Amino acid sequence: MKSLRLVLCALPLALTGCSTLSSINWSAAYPWNWFGSSTEVTEQGVGNITAATALDQDAIQEALGSDYRLRSGMKTESGNIVRYFEALKGDKLALVINGDKGTVNRVAVMDEEIPTASGVKVGTPFSELYQKAFGNCTSVPSAESVAVECKAQGSQHIRYLFTGEWSGPEGLMPSDDTLKSWKVSKIIWQQ
Repeated sequence: MKSLRLVLCALPLALTGCSTLSSINWSAAYPWNWFGSSTEVTEQGVGNITAATALDQDAIQEALGSDYRLRSGMKTESGNIVRYFEALKGDKLALVINGDKGTVNRVAVMDEEIPTASGVKVGTPFSELYQKAFGNCTSVPSAESVAVECKAQGSQHIRYLFTGEWSGPEGLMPSDDTLKSWKVSKIIWQQ
């Protein structure tokens, strides 16, 4: 029984050196990764993705681990063509990773299982985090038509995007009473 445990622990380490199997993410087979990761949004980044992570599919995949499948794309932003990566968990969009000058500079988190270091996650109501929007939040354009982006308290790099029901004009900040029931739809880390 002891030798079986030793073989199970040594097998992933031995296989990482096999060149014919190098495209497989063997780090997921390490015993210390069997029980999931504790990925969270911090001032430094999202899990192992930081401002030092190259805007490269292999580097991002390694930082994310095997729970996510990456696809890349390009879009125009302020007249420039920008490359980005989307991380999918199953067939659900979990993260959008953008960069500048070859490294990651922004990650939008939609995965409910990735909280901030303070425990905020997608789905957290506005009323649990803020008493009022003034001084904390701004109205921003969004695919959901109306959204409010708020600075995380005590953070220079983390913001929350809140969305909810509102029938007022686009660009105008909803009232605090309206915002109370809105929920975090994205956690944004930006360098």
